[in-house]
Amino acid sequence: MKTLLYKRILLGVSGGIAAYKSADLVRRLRDRGAEVQVVMTRGGGGFVTPLTFQALSGRPVFTELLDHDAEAGMGHIALARWADLIVVAPATANVIARLAHGMADDLLSTLCLAADVPLLLAPAMNQQMWRAVATADNIATLVNRGVEILGPAQGEQACGETGPGRMLEPTDIVQMIENRFRTSLLSGTRILVTAGPTREAIDPVRFISNHSSGRMGFAVATAAMEAGAEVILVSGPVNLEPPDRVRYIPVETAEQMQAQVFNELEHIDIFISAAAVADYRCVKVAANKIKKSGKSISLELEKNPDILAMVSAYRKKPFTVGFAAETEAVHENALIKLKDKRLDMIAANQVGQGLGFNTEDNALEVLWPGGSASLGRLSKDKLARKLIHLVADRFHEKNSNQAH
Repeated sequence: MKTLLYKRILLGVSGGIAAYKSADLVRRLRDRGAEVQVVMTRGGGGFVTPLTFQALSGRPVFTELLDHDAEAGMGHIALARWADLIVVAPATANVIARLAHGMADDLLSTLCLAADVPLLLAPAMNQQMWRAVATADNIATLVNRGVEILGPAQGEQACGETGPGRMLEPTDIVQMIENRFRTSLLSGTRILVTAGPTREAIDPVRFISNHSSGRMGFAVATAAMEAGAEVILVSGPVNLEPPDRVRYIPVETAEQMQAQVFNELEHIDIFISAAAVADYRCVKVAANKIKKSGKSISLELEKNPDILAMVSAYRKKPFTVGFAAETEAVHENALIKLKDKRLDMIAANQVGQGLGFNTEDNALEVLWPGGSASLGRLSKDKLARKLIHLVADRFHEKNSNQAH
């Protein structure tokens, strides 16, 4: 199962014999759909070569803080911003001590300090080193900062001794990484997400559509699933793999999307309209391919159903979230849409000139009656998780107010 589809995992490999397990960890993460970027300390490279990790991850391995080629392409700050999660496996006593004291004297420690994503450490060291007071103090410091410690396991060690300090097996680490992306923010809710473009036929070979890739809507559906919701994803034509544990309904036209949405709407708690639905369709669709004749052609268009407005006006209205893709006056246009369609929340972004459509990242301005939040430029997966947090907060607040 692609349980980590589109997730960006930065794997730090430090200098311990358990580094051989990290190669298997890369393979297992990629099998689950994750993108894996390996960063190695000099000690780590003494046990397993960077070339091994490059072959397994499909990405160049970074080792040096002051690598001029790396800095020109993806420096330590960019690496920290790229990752959805950082896991250091193996994490030696030395690495743990340096992270606990905020050291930034190599690439791995620097990017851990610069990142604002979850940091997971899988300790691997001699049993006596693990039991040392200094190590215990360092672990306690990191845990107090929100760092998650994976293990260690007990057993026979490479040095011949037996006790705690073995790095967890890759299968266990993968499971813990999967769990890290899951929350219970929306447990017990049913969420319907629309995504992608629609296609409105002109003739059997041509259609009216737009540049939407569906990536944002798919990311929102995945984030909602990870937050504990039961998720239905209705999407127009896209080149994306449907998320695991999400019920996927493919459609092509706006009318088909409308029909599928209203088939499900009666039992939906939250509706998130991330689809870029075509505003118009042809009044008449040609039965055969239209041949070139003359310098111009006229198409008579009629309005498509406004699915978002119809859901917002539904007798059993769910908590309704719209999206607004704007080329100008983003805040003003989003505010108008929020009020006119009586939405509970709207997420607005600027499109055009490399923004919004067909990009891996985005920026959102989220508005709701009486409040707003700006979500800066991030990967669409990170943005989706932040948006779902906002949706959950507002959804629970609204339900709490109605209960009273």
